[in-house]
Amino acid sequence: MSRTKRYFITGLVVVIPVFLTFYVLLAIFNFLDNILGRFLEGYFKRTFGFDIPGIGFLIFVLVIFVTGFFASRFIRYKIFIRVEKWFSGLPLINNIYPAVKQIILFVSAQKEFGFKKVVLVEYPGKGIWSIGFLTNEGFDNINRTIGKEMVAVYVPTCPNPLTGIVVFIAKEEVRFPDISINSALNIVISGGVFKSKD
Repeated sequence: MSRTKRYFITGLVVVIPVFLTFYVLLAIFNFLDNILGRFLEGYFKRTFGFDIPGIGFLIFVLVIFVTGFFASRFIRYKIFIRVEKWFSGLPLINNIYPAVKQIILFVSAQKEFGFKKVVLVEYPGKGIWSIGFLTNEGFDNINRTIGKEMVAVYVPTCPNPLTGIVVFIAKEEVRFPDISINSALNIVISGGVFKSKD
């Protein structure tokens, strides 16, 4: 490979990920800003003679915080459950909302699902290592039955980590790599293309 070609490819490897990252962030910002911004900017322009760039995005973030504040207080009440059940049962929405909610919950897996650590287990057979998540330990009845200290491990499937299997494995046979939960999820979703930089 010529030196010029090597420099060009190296430049692509460095520049393209940075460019795409900023492009995606900008696209998300514009999308969220336009949800409310198109109305608010027009109002400010007509009323005060100027607009405020990004006002729609700021209002959207504020709405998220306010919604989270009230939902955290009423999420256990039946009225909240009934409203959510009604909303998720509407035509078309019933095909989108549940899936989106599960994805968001899974992104925050460490809190929502109780994932404690990333682990490597020999599953589905010896010599075949799968990435998984330690979910719990201290199962006294199971430990007495097996005669070993067992731990519960959630092994996700690729490319959809929302589906997987829970296996009980002897703690002494579990390996604990120094990988964050987010990095492990990226590895699963990308089919192993993503490499952890932890």
